[in-house]
Parts: sequence; structure tokens; C-alpha cells
Amino acid sequence: MPFVLYVLALAVFAQGTSEFMLSGLIPDIAADLQVSVPAAGALTSAFAAGMIVGAPLMALLSRRWPRRRALLVFLVAFLLVHVVGALTTSFAVLLATRVVAALANAGFLAVALATAAALVAPDATGRATSVLLGGTTLACIAGVPAGAVLGQEWGWRAAFWAVAAVSVPAVLVLVRSVPAGSTGDVAAGGTPGGPGVRAEVRALRRPRLWVALLLGALVNGATFCTFTYLAPLVTDVTGFGAAGVPVVLALFGLGSFAGVTAGGRLADRRPRAVLAVGGAALCVGWVAFALTAGNAVATVGWVLVQGTLSFAVGSTLIAQALHAAVEAPTLGGGFATAALNAGAALGPWWGGLALAAGFGYRAPLWVSALLVAAALLVGGAAEGVRRRAAGGAGEVPAPAA
Repeated sequence: MPFVLYVLALAVFAQGTSEFMLSGLIPDIAADLQVSVPAAGALTSAFAAGMIVGAPLMALLSRRWPRRRALLVFLVAFLLVHVVGALTTSFAVLLATRVVAALANAGFLAVALATAAALVAPDATGRATSVLLGGTTLACIAGVPAGAVLGQEWGWRAAFWAVAAVSVPAVLVLVRSVPAGSTGDVAAGGTPGGPGVRAEVRALRRPRLWVALLLGALVNGATFCTFTYLAPLVTDVTGFGAAGVPVVLALFGLGSFAGVTAGGRLADRRPRAVLAVGGAALCVGWVAFALTAGNAVATVGWVLVQGTLSFAVGSTLIAQALHAAVEAPTLGGGFATAALNAGAALGPWWGGLALAAGFGYRAPLWVSALLVAAALLVGGAAEGVRRRAAGGAGEVPAPAA
């Protein structure tokens, strides 16, 4: 894999840390800026909304910029708003910085996905995607716990300074490492002549792309539905003490890293096998986790297994979306980013509704199982339609790109 992919992954690590670290900082932020905890929780919602809306918009805005310029503009903007956030004493300003940070993050990830796909051969897109998304999984393993520790020791502002500091080396290396071709170009070297906006929009009409995006949103929704409520699950249902929560979260992060790595190696060779077998195993795993959550050993095992399966299937779906949008490299990356974040926002919301209805802390696990089951049904129906269409045309169904 090209070295620049690992630099992009470092930036994604900083951005993933920023997105998820607030879960441990909200009470301190509320106390320091003299707002209620629910009001401070709007910081998380604002970031999620900015990611969903911003991904396609920022991708469209930057599609004729040189790749290097687009990545640097988004990353420097992300860095600077964290400096402002660390310095401000105004909650309104902090809220505004979260929206801008989300827009910058969305734009960066959309362009980074397009760049990753363009820097490697078509049969290595899955691996390139897994390297990039590995930054997010490492944020879950190391970045978020580190942010919590910094917040506890030196206050929530220290976590914001740390995110800005981690972004600095990525900025410096990107200046020299990324090809200068426009983000709309599909050639690895940035050869001029990429598709125009209308051509990209036409390419986005493909049903195969929208199926991959929908499946990605459903699977990611299932993942973050449980991840969001994992702490109360393991304390109230499994019986772990508060000290066990970081360990369980780290196990989930380790599983997610293993899943992205394994998924990246298999997604290019046998994507349908990963999605069919991995998706079925993921659904069964959420059900089994819900049934055995009261057992400490089973919980530890399922946290690791489900983290692995979730990210193996999820990263494969994103690779499939990029394959389906090869003629819309920038907007395809933008919509893939939006789909991931739509799932990450809606999954916890649905889990919260189940909790509010009084179903207990196992409820998010059942919601996760239902979301993956829905993905399996949609994917199976789409595959059936594809096979009938191929058979009607007298063709042998081809494997996924």
C-alpha cells in the first residue's frame, strides 16, 4: 500500500477521536460552560448532522480542486477549529466549531476515500479502504480512551488540543505525499480529464450503488446502536464494575481493527462471501449476545467477535460502494461517508427509543440484530434481482467488482 494511505489514516484517526471522544467529556463541558448536560449533548448531534449533510456537499465543492489542496484545506480547517474550541469560553462558539469540524471531516473523508481508490489498482480497493478506515478503529482503541484520560487529568480542553496536535504531522506530510491531480480525476497520478458533474450524477443513479449505501448504513447503524450503550450494558446487565468499561471498549476497538484488516484482504477477492457469510454471522451474533449478556465470559467474547464482524462487513460494503461509483469517484466517496454517518446517527437513536420504551439495556442488541436482518433481506432481494436480470439477458452472473 502507498505510504500516503497511512498518512491519510493518521488524519482519520484524529478525526475519529474527535467525533467519539465527547461521550466522556460532556459532563465536564456542561459544568465549565454553564449549560445543562442535555444541551451539551447537542455537540454530538451537531457533529453527526454536519457529517451527513456535509459529505456530499463538500465533495461537490472540492471536486475540481487538486487532491492535495482539498485534503489540506479540510484538514487545516479541522485543526484550526479544534484550537478555537480549546480556547473558547462560549458554548455557542464551541457548538459552531463542532459543525465546522464535521463539515471539514466529511469533506476530508470523502476526498480521502476517492484518493485511496485512485492510488491503487481496482483489485486492491478493499485493502486501501481498510487502511483508511483503520484510522477510525484505532481511534476507538486508543484515541477515545486517551481523550477521556486527558479530560480527567487536565480538563476537556486538553483533549481538543491533543486532536489538533495529532493533525499537525499529517498536514506536514500531505504537502509532499499526495498527487496534485483534481479530486474528480480517477487516475492514480491525477491525470486531467476526470468526469464532469453531470457524468458523476448519472453514475450515482445505479441501483447497485444505492443498495451498497443502504446496506452500509444499516450495518453501521447496528454497530453504533450497541457501541453507544455498551457501557451501561456491561455494568447493569453483565455486572462489570466501572473499571471494566474501558477494557470492554478497547476489546471492541481491537475487534474492529481486526475486522477492517481481514475485510480489506477478502473484500477484493470474495466480497459476496464476506457479505453473505459475515452478515449472517453478524446477525446471529447480536441475537446470541442479547441472550447471554448476563454472562461475563460470553460478553467479553461477543464484544470482540461482533466488533470484528461489524467492521469486516462494513468496510466491504464501503469498498463495494466505491466500486459501484467508479465513474463518480468524488461524489461516490461523499455519499459513502454520508451513509456511514447516517447509520451512526440513526442506530443509537433507535436504540435510545427502545431504552425509553422500558425494554432494558439488552434492547440495543436486539435493535442491532433487527438492523442486520433488514440488511440481509435487502441484500438478498437485490442479489435475486441481479441474477434474474443476468439470466434474462443470457449472461452468467459475474462476481462483484
